[in-house]
Amino acid sequence: MERVRRGFDLQVFGYAVMPEHIHLLLGEPKRGILADALTSPKQGVARRLIGSAEHFWQKRYYDFNVRDYEQFAEKLRYIHRNPVKRGLCERPEDWEWSGFGHYATGAEGPRIEPRCCAGRPA
Repeated sequence: MERVRRGFDLQVFGYAVMPEHIHLLLGEPKRGILADALTSPKQGVARRLIGSAEHFWQKRYYDFNVRDYEQFAEKLRYIHRNPVKRGLCERPEDWEWSGFGHYATGAEGPRIEPRCCAGRPA
């Protein structure tokens, strides 16, 4: 994802990797289009993981245009709480495959944009 983030100059505001899907909260890429940015890592992962299997990813992804800070905060909370809701951990900070640690403690990990939505902290 870092290669894609750099290549498309894409802002990653939040993420959670789940057992069978991934949640991403992204800004519009400065280079290229979002559909291409999402296709690139999907193709690379699929080639490495499935071999001759029919498919790894679902054919379509769900997208939602965030219009204001309240929606942004709602989606970010949903992403970080999803592992808890699914019973994979007890607290968002226990799920190491998400960006929650960055927001909670500033922990290093895959790059997360520190600010968004007209300069308001995420």
